[in-house]
Amino acid sequence: MKNVIINFSFAMALLASCSPVAEKKGDKSTDIVPKVDTAATPVLRENTVTKVDLPTDLSTLIPIDVLDSTSTNVYVKYGIEFSGNCYSCDLASLSITKNKMIWTNVCDEKDTFEIDDFVASIEGNKTTLKTSERTYILTKIDPAPVYELVLEGKKLELKNKRISKFFTVKEALPLFKEHDCGDFGG
Repeated sequence: MKNVIINFSFAMALLASCSPVAEKKGDKSTDIVPKVDTAATPVLRENTVTKVDLPTDLSTLIPIDVLDSTSTNVYVKYGIEFSGNCYSCDLASLSITKNKMIWTNVCDEKDTFEIDDFVASIEGNKTTLKTSERTYILTKIDPAPVYELVLEGKKLELKNKRISKFFTVKEALPLFKEHDCGDFGG
């Protein structure tokens, strides 16, 4: 008989937990909801951050420099900077994916600096990446492709990774004018 009472109590508790709960009556002053004209009020959505699909070009950006500012040929105007690639070996390439921004020394691919906390937005030819300390604005200024980088906010100081103002993609690099490094190892 004891088992029947325990089983019956268990079944009652189970049924009570599944039944709908009646709403509690609250204080009438807190139950008043002002009537709002929904036709005149825009619907506010939750403030959520969505990841932007970044152009695949941004995954392999190689630093370049203005070599001949008078040239109208983009492949002659821009090219590989001699000192940063050959002599001082201090330029930084850039790779941007959905989750990371990676600065890498052009002469040592193991020498990297990663940023993984940023919000990206794209407007036309301009990609903006915002972190808590600075804003990176990459603008595609030529279909070659040539990108111009503008940094706003706190100065970015990286050891052995000097930030260039102009970049291109790895695949297009052979099309640009280049200096021979000669006896240098760059």
